[in-house]
Amino acid sequence: MAKKGSRVQVILECTEHKTSGKPGTSRYITVKNKKNSPERLELKKFNPILKKVTLHKEIK
Repeated sequence: MAKKGSRVQVILECTEHKTSGKPGTSRYITVKNKKNSPERLELKKFNPILKKVTLHKEIK
């Protein structure tokens, strides 16, 4: 029997990539605890297309 928990899988998408005009997207998949952090997650991650660290926000 699997545990029922409050951890859910979320997708993080780059915020700067859309304005750059380059094709493709930079996305990361991670997990978060909904009880401890109910707001949307924002992390700085590496964007391999832009070749720099950018802000990635949680998408629905």
